[in-house]
Amino acid sequence: MQSEDATVQVLVVEDEILLAKNITLSLTKLNYNVVAAVPSAVEALKILEENPSINIAILDIMIEGSLDGIELAKIIKSNYDIPFIFLTSHTDRSIINRVKEVGVYAYLLKPFYDRVVSIAIEIALVNFSKNKVVPNLLEKEEIDKEENKLLKIKDHFFVKKDHYFEKIKVQDVQYLEADGNYTTIYTENGSFLYSVVLKTIEAKFSPQVFVRVHRGFVVNINAIEKFNGNVLYINNKQIQVSKSHKDKVFKLLKRL
Repeated sequence: MQSEDATVQVLVVEDEILLAKNITLSLTKLNYNVVAAVPSAVEALKILEENPSINIAILDIMIEGSLDGIELAKIIKSNYDIPFIFLTSHTDRSIINRVKEVGVYAYLLKPFYDRVVSIAIEIALVNFSKNKVVPNLLEKEEIDKEENKLLKIKDHFFVKKDHYFEKIKVQDVQYLEADGNYTTIYTENGSFLYSVVLKTIEAKFSPQVFVRVHRGFVVNINAIEKFNGNVLYINNKQIQVSKSHKDKVFKLLKRL
C-alpha cells in the first residue's frame, strides 16, 4: 500500500466542474493525490500557501477571475518553484506566444484520457528536474525512458512505478543496496525496489552524506546508529565495510 508521504500531491485549477471532476478521478486512478480542484487563480494561490507539500499543478489556461492560467503560472514559477502543466483547448498564436514567455514543463490538450494525464505529469517532472521548458505548445515531447525512473527535485526523489511516480524525502533514505541491475532504497518507513543500478542512484546523492561502504552498499552517514569493528548498524541491519572503503568511511564517522 502506498503511504501518504510517498504520494505526489497535485493542485488542479479548472473552472469547468465536470472537467475538474474527471481530472481528479483520472489522477486518483493513477495513484496521485489531488489536494484541491479550484476554479480560479485566487483560490489556487490560497491553496498553495496553505499546502507547501504540493508537488505539481495542472492549470487550465482559460479560468474564471481576473487572472488566467498563464498569469497564475508566472506567480507559481516566481513564488512556489514547482512544475506546472497547462490544460487547454486553445492553440491560437496569441496563446502559444504567451505560453512561450512564461515557459511550461508539459501540457494537456482537451479532450484527454488517463494515460495522457500520466504522460504529461511524467514529462513535467522530467523537464522540471532538468530545468527545461517545452519549446512549442504544439510540438510532441519525447523523453528518455531511462532518465525518468529516478528524478531528484529539491529535497525529494520522484521514482517511477508503472504509470505514476512516488516520492521519497532524501533525508529519510538510510541506505541503498545493490542486487545486479536493481537497487533497493531503504527508508525509515520501508523499502523501494527499482530497476536502476546502484551507481546511477548514488550519483544523485551528496557524497558528503551518502558514502559507498561496500561494492553493494551506500549508506547515509547520519543514519548509522553504531559500529563494531568493520560492521555498521542501521535500523537492525548489519552492513560490512570493505577494506577498500574503510579509511574514508571511518574518517567521516570521526567527524560526527
